[in-house]
Amino acid sequence: MRGSSLSARSPESDFDEHSDVNVKGLYFTVQAALPLIPSGGSVLLTASVVSKKGFAGRSVYAATKAAVRSFGRTLATELAPRGIRVNTLSPGPVTTPLFAKMGLSEAAIEEMHQNMAQGIALKRMGRVEEIARAALFLVSDDASLVVGAELFADGGRAEL
Repeated sequence: MRGSSLSARSPESDFDEHSDVNVKGLYFTVQAALPLIPSGGSVLLTASVVSKKGFAGRSVYAATKAAVRSFGRTLATELAPRGIRVNTLSPGPVTTPLFAKMGLSEAAIEEMHQNMAQGIALKRMGRVEEIARAALFLVSDDASLVVGAELFADGGRAEL
């Protein structure tokens, strides 16, 4: 999936794909899982730093991730009476195997990472383990009073 840009005249299929995966898929997955989630359970949605900051060429992706954040707020109010907490985790750029699947050389990937890191206060990409720890916190009893929140695990990219 590409990020889609108005100026690049992205095909409608890109818009549909982003919407189907990030919005429709999320909504119906949560709906199907609800009968299995007991009181005291937790739902964690994954949005992205792009929902908070505007990045050229990412308009459709950013809009779908903003919809995820909106679902997080709304579902939190709908499910709180059942004792189910809903929160949203919004990662920034993270080093993952996805970059290797883009058909780029290791040098090109490293250059891309360095360029992305320049927009991050910590000047480095996140690690998968860091995102996992943030997710574990949000679904743990340590976050038992955290409801409807959005946690940015992004090295300061969204706020600084």
